[in-house]
Amino acid sequence: MELSIQERLKDLRVERGLTLEQLAEQTHLSKSALGSYEGDNFKDISHYALIELAKFYEVTVDYLLGRSQTKNHPNADLADLRLSDDMIELLKSGLIDNSLLCELAVHPDFPRLMADLEIYVNGIADKQVQSANAIVDAVSATIMKQHNPGLSDPQLRQLIAAHIDDDSFCRYVIQQDINKIALDLREAHKDDFFSVPEDNPLEDFLQTVDEAASPDSDPEQAALAFICKRLKLNLKKLSEEEKKWLKKIAQKSDLLKNPNPQRGKSKISTEKRCLDVL
Repeated sequence: MELSIQERLKDLRVERGLTLEQLAEQTHLSKSALGSYEGDNFKDISHYALIELAKFYEVTVDYLLGRSQTKNHPNADLADLRLSDDMIELLKSGLIDNSLLCELAVHPDFPRLMADLEIYVNGIADKQVQSANAIVDAVSATIMKQHNPGLSDPQLRQLIAAHIDDDSFCRYVIQQDINKIALDLREAHKDDFFSVPEDNPLEDFLQTVDEAASPDSDPEQAALAFICKRLKLNLKKLSEEEKKWLKKIAQKSDLLKNPNPQRGKSKISTEKRCLDVL
């Protein structure tokens, strides 16, 4: 989930509400160069431009290059962060996604999650819940003694239902906190390149196979159209050389080689026809 150099540069400019023209005026760098630094075809950026942009945005060069995730506090003292040795080792190990952990920690509802977790871990709510349960138990005992209702009596059932399992209740509250944060993080990254698409690639493939199998269709174009759709490429804008390389690369795809082994022979033979054109 780490941002590329292009994304970092564009985000910093957009955060300040600047156009490329305005940025060029204030940094004395050319508009075309600045645009190329943010473009998809980014190849190189001069040392001078890196230093000037880092100064202008008040960030480190390491941040612009993606070597650091710290934008505003490059020299933060670890002692001030009160991190344990185990936590520091974990963050350095690469076993977890540190960027995602940071997003989790800065989520607006994270302090609430930590507060509820602290209440559960320290047993702060136990006495309050036990006191509430004691009141419910006392009322239930009084009703049973005076009226001796059956266990199916609605009012008695309400009192029984009001009895709180403190452990289950606290864990439920924590789970609700986590669910809200997790959903927000997923929504924030739904358009990321490596996120799993909501549509089904197998269905797209089978649809392409059916199109390739029809008498009036061009199997090669149908197969290329499927590949381009998955990669969000415009087939019409690809050169013949690019199409040739795309077909060579596509031949290595496990999805195209064996999309669904359980289907019938007729479908498989049709799929093979689609692959043969590649």
